[in-house]
Amino acid sequence: MRFEEVVERLATFPDPLPAPAAVLMPVIVGADGPEGRPPGRTARPSADGWPPAGSPGRPAGVLVLLYPDHAGFARVVLTERAARDGHHSGEVSFPGGMAEPDDADIVATALREAAEEVALDTATAGVRVVGLLERFPIPVSDFQVTPVVAVAARRPILAASEAEVARILEPRVAHFLPDAPITVVGRTIDGWPLRYGTYLVDGLSVWGATARILSQLGALLAG
Repeated sequence: MRFEEVVERLATFPDPLPAPAAVLMPVIVGADGPEGRPPGRTARPSADGWPPAGSPGRPAGVLVLLYPDHAGFARVVLTERAARDGHHSGEVSFPGGMAEPDDADIVATALREAAEEVALDTATAGVRVVGLLERFPIPVSDFQVTPVVAVAARRPILAASEAEVARILEPRVAHFLPDAPITVVGRTIDGWPLRYGTYLVDGLSVWGATARILSQLGALLAG
């Protein structure tokens, strides 16, 4: 997908936003109802299968940064988290984290975290925030996440924070449009047999909150 087309389609965000693909939602194999919710969930899922936006959690912001590559195609910045103790160790995510008292708003949170994790210089890259995707909870880590969508005029010069990021991934956004491949996998986590959809990026499985955001972004870009 060409970057110019991405910028044009992000000029206006519809209300309501398109829903992410339901197949990405983790479900417990062979169970339904409250007893069949994945571990850590504290609220019933909404009609589209995702936890309701009003669920409790600490405010957090992630940066969904899009930029043009050398051929003019749109790419998005992801990170492979460094292996360490924590719920999301080693997973693929967006730059981002918990809001701090000094942050002016959730946009400031996302930009600050991107500067800390991947050394994003917004001025040099010509970064412009264009809107927000749907806010949603991650009960297992007690976050209420707001995805902040931004476009960069040119490819940013990025460097991974050794303490937080194992490597930086920059796939084309075409990998997340509604017709893109989604692989359904089964996996046991903390004794729970789960089934969920994933995107494959550079040999890594992208699932959970990150896949949800990418799916909603892809649906938005597809119109």
